[in-house]
Amino acid sequence: MKEMDGRGYLKAVAAIMVLVAAVDQGVKQLMLSWLEPGQPQPVIGDWFRFYLLFNPGAAFSMGQNMTWLFTAFQLAFVVGALIYAPRIANRWELVGIALIAGGALGNLCDRLFRDPGFWFGHVVDYISVGNFAVFNIADACITVGVVVFIASMLLHPDHETPAEAKQ
Repeated sequence: MKEMDGRGYLKAVAAIMVLVAAVDQGVKQLMLSWLEPGQPQPVIGDWFRFYLLFNPGAAFSMGQNMTWLFTAFQLAFVVGALIYAPRIANRWELVGIALIAGGALGNLCDRLFRDPGFWFGHVVDYISVGNFAVFNIADACITVGVVVFIASMLLHPDHETPAEAKQ
């Protein structure tokens, strides 16, 4: 299999990022049209259910008065991931960064375009498992992306960029 160069990594990160955000936004629209806020919809008894809520904060609804900061951080991460992409060392690192950035982009769309208004929008959450926090596909992609990225760093400690590999 042909090894990608920096531009190929950039295209791959951008494609995965946009795909994750598009799926996230599509499922959120589906949930908004199907669920009523605050009314649980059981899937597997009371353990796994859909439960629509609007989160102004971060994970576990922390920082509810800091929506603007989360918006800025998500925007910075999305842009930073695209800038960093040509320096990615391996495909697993690419997948990790792209999943994190895709999740950030999905939630950023909510913060920019949902009520109560631009830059301060609330994130649509709808997946509820046990007594854990309510989350969405973007959040799940961020979590999986962090695990993949860390595993990549641990399993490939020799961080060599595509440009360095050609020398």
